[in-house]
Amino acid sequence: MEHGGDGVSGEPAGGALTVSVVIPTRNDAAMLRVCLHLLSRQTRPADEIIVVDNASSDDTPAVCSAAGVRRIPVDVPGIPATTAAGFDAAAGDIIARLDTDSRPPADWLERVEAVLGAARPLSLVTGPGEFYGGRRWVRWAGRHVFLGGYFRVLGFLLGHTPVYGSNFALRRAVWQEIGGSVVRNNADVHDDLDISYHLRPEMTVIYDPTLPMGVSARPLTSWPSFRRHIRMSLVTFRVEFKEEPPLRRRLKRARARRSREARRRRAGTGDGG
Repeated sequence: MEHGGDGVSGEPAGGALTVSVVIPTRNDAAMLRVCLHLLSRQTRPADEIIVVDNASSDDTPAVCSAAGVRRIPVDVPGIPATTAAGFDAAAGDIIARLDTDSRPPADWLERVEAVLGAARPLSLVTGPGEFYGGRRWVRWAGRHVFLGGYFRVLGFLLGHTPVYGSNFALRRAVWQEIGGSVVRNNADVHDDLDISYHLRPEMTVIYDPTLPMGVSARPLTSWPSFRRHIRMSLVTFRVEFKEEPPLRRRLKRARARRSREARRRRAGTGDGG
């Protein structure tokens, strides 16, 4: 597990953390039903579950009603607007993000709470995906090539670990800091990469390789779907790099790390400087 920051506990003095789960969706009622069922069996139940419905025409409203979860309709097209609306509405100290086809293990929320409860306040946690469906080689390529490349290549460009949209959570304080600057009106932007790019040097992404998430292999099983994913990635890079080029970003984060390390050294020697 990769930990960053100053090691200051994020546990509120008043008691336990509350957890909200946000699920953006569009016309995916069958998979949503399974995801909500798995969330109902968590060892640590969510304090609230918000399904953000991006103009679905299937029985998504009925699925939400049957599961007793909150549904927020959003008409602006695209996952960025949908995710942002859910994060804006979430009341929990921790906001956990799933996709409709995510399959959370029974202890997922319990472990997310434990990691972020022990981390400093401006922290996020993410983990890998374990693909289901499709052929074996597709699932292998998804885990080791697609996701492996995502974390390695984007980690280099960002200067820190990115979050993976099907499996991450953040402290609400992080969203309160960056929510006003994320992309909300471009359906061709990957929301997880956009959130990752808007993280500030004092924010920490914790990557936990033992926090897996079942994820459908369907984006990798057809050429049109895979091509759309790649096109969205290129659009996202163009948007983000225009705002802050990768080299400038990495240098800024390297200076921030050196500054934190210098402060820790001074604190260790009693030099408050």
